[in-house]
Amino acid sequence: MDSTIAARAISKIGWRHLPLLLACFVIAFLDRVNIGFAALTMNADLTFSASVSGLGAVLFFLTYVALEVPSNLALDRYGARRSPARLGGEDETATAPTAAE
Repeated sequence: MDSTIAARAISKIGWRHLPLLLACFVIAFLDRVNIGFAALTMNADLTFSASVSGLGAVLFFLTYVALEVPSNLALDRYGARRSPARLGGEDETATAPTAAE
């Protein structure tokens, strides 16, 4: 009896989360496609070769992956309630050196 209740609960949770996961997948796909479209005009404007553009995309991806693990560890430590404020502070700290005077 418990296994049927658990199976129904897992099925219900799965069907509730599948639309959100599909939407996240579509948004991530569009983001990757957008980088390709941006490279078409950016390469010509900045006189970048395709290899320089590809190197930039790879460096962006590797940095994203390298910083995502500590971010998830901090999420586990501090909780979801304080994470938006923490992420905002980290973003401000990272972008402050690029601010115009």
